[in-house]
Amino acid sequence: MPRNNVPIRLLKHPVHFLSLGFGSGLSPYAPGTFGTAAAIPLYLLIQPLSTSWYLLITLAALIIGVYLCEQTANALGVHDHSGIVWDEIVGFFITMFTVPLDWKWILIGFLLFRFFDIVKPWPIRWIDARVSGGTGIMLDDVVAGLFASIGLHLILYYF
Repeated sequence: MPRNNVPIRLLKHPVHFLSLGFGSGLSPYAPGTFGTAAAIPLYLLIQPLSTSWYLLITLAALIIGVYLCEQTANALGVHDHSGIVWDEIVGFFITMFTVPLDWKWILIGFLLFRFFDIVKPWPIRWIDARVSGGTGIMLDDVVAGLFASIGLHLILYYF
């Protein structure tokens, strides 16, 4: 039975399994939020690594994500289908770059990233509307992650 208008059978294919956030993107409500939540355990795995390794893994996830998201968008016939949430995972990694490990920072980072991803202030909305394919799917969340990261680091610095 399809969830979020995505055939469940797509989860059997590794590309779609990843782009659909291990199934979190199939949520009928707020799939982007569930996709971001799916990023938290992955973040907890890479957070203890050196800054170089964290950055390398995030960059690899971004580059691979362009391919993953484009393949799933093509399979579904919809550009940036809401079930595609690999971009949220990468956006959360960007948000949390060099942030101390503590539940309160994870929560604040989560909320900031979701805010920028949902509200889409300029240039996020512009990118979302004008950049196509896997690059477009990933790029608006990369910028949302950068905005959220800046906000989170400002909070860390001042509080």
